[in-house]
Amino acid sequence: MSISHAPPVSSAPDRSSPESPSTAPPELVPLVPSSTRRARVPRWLRRTSGPLLLLVLWQVLTSVGVLTPDVLASPGTIARVGADLVSDGSLPSAMGVSLQRVAVGLLCGVVVGTGLALLSGLFRVGEDLVDASVQMLRTVPFVGLIPLFIIWFGIGEAPKVAIITLGVSFPLYLNVYAGIRGVDSQLIEAGESLGLSRWGLVRHVVLPGALPGAMTGLRYSLGIAWLALVFAEQINADAGIGFLMVQARDFLRTDVIVVCLIVYAFLGLLADFVVRSLERLLLQWRPTFTGR
Repeated sequence: MSISHAPPVSSAPDRSSPESPSTAPPELVPLVPSSTRRARVPRWLRRTSGPLLLLVLWQVLTSVGVLTPDVLASPGTIARVGADLVSDGSLPSAMGVSLQRVAVGLLCGVVVGTGLALLSGLFRVGEDLVDASVQMLRTVPFVGLIPLFIIWFGIGEAPKVAIITLGVSFPLYLNVYAGIRGVDSQLIEAGESLGLSRWGLVRHVVLPGALPGAMTGLRYSLGIAWLALVFAEQINADAGIGFLMVQARDFLRTDVIVVCLIVYAFLGLLADFVVRSLERLLLQWRPTFTGR
């Protein structure tokens, strides 16, 4: 009789068992968003690439004769003319006069637009008295009121400041009013439940909630202020950037006109930068999406 021997049983641990001490833990691979895997290009380079490409295209078109000097001067000519205007003091003096007009008009417009928006947004009686009139007036082109302002205020500084004030007031009114009425009613109820008075609700809930809209309105109003200044300085002006443009138009100096337009754009960009910096300072409590 033959005796069969069973195969020896291996004492090696089962690697498939989760209790096995020799089993290596799975490797964790970090997930990197696709936006961070792109090549990093300095933001200042991205922001300046567009204007630089336009400048190069402009120079090429003037060099090959597509743009003649009587149509549009070359960038080199404009840079030389701008340096001459700065050296003889005419451009800095004109910038000072224009900045003064914009500052006075903007200040008056902020007071008028914000005051009317507070009156109309905080009180129903104020809304009934103010809002309908403002909505009618804002549909009237403010440029069309220039002849009427000349009749009322003469040809001095008053009509120029008045046209800037009118152009600034309406964007501020609309945005501040919308910001006040856009405050969440649940925040109002929460403030009332905490015992805030009416003035406390306005100060701690309504006005902070309306501040983002007010800053947006201020940025928009600044653009309107420079646009209104261009029209205002065409009214028998004897100083300012618009006065330089009128003189250049009479002598067909496209280079001086472009220099003045560049100055307008630079001042507008500088004003927008100031407002955006103020917005970042005042709205630190509000997290926003900054793009990817």
